[in-house]
Amino acid sequence: MSGGDGGSPRVRRVYDPLEDGDGTRVLVDRLWPRGVSKERAAVDVWLKDLTPSAELRSWYHEDRSGARYDAFVERYRTELAGPAPAEAVHRLLALLAGDGPVTLVTAVKDVSRSHVPVLVEYLEHERARGT
Repeated sequence: MSGGDGGSPRVRRVYDPLEDGDGTRVLVDRLWPRGVSKERAAVDVWLKDLTPSAELRSWYHEDRSGARYDAFVERYRTELAGPAPAEAVHRLLALLAGDGPVTLVTAVKDVSRSHVPVLVEYLEHERARGT
C-alpha cells in the first residue's frame, strides 16, 4: 500500500533510480546524502526533525555489532514524541492522507536496522490513534 489512501509509505534508498510510482519523495535523514545532487535525489520534502538526534545517531553507530538496536528503537520512539518531531510527524501524516503515493528516501545502507522502520511503525501507530 502507498500514501494517498492512508496506507504506509514506500521506502527506498536515495541512491536507487527514480520510479514513476514514487510520488512525493520525503528525505528522512538528518544529513544530505553524500554524492547525490539535489536534482538526482528528486526530494520534494526534507523532514530533518523526523530523524534521530545527532547524539542518538552517534551513540548507536559507536557499536557496529548491532547490539544496541533495541535500545536505539526505544530511545528514538521517545524522541519522536518531542515537539519538533511531533510537528514533522503530523506533516508526514497529512502527506500520506493526501493524493498520490509517498516514498520515504534514505541514504542508510541497512534500512532494516535503521530509524526508517521505526518511523514507519510510529506513523502507523499515530494514524491508528487518529492524530
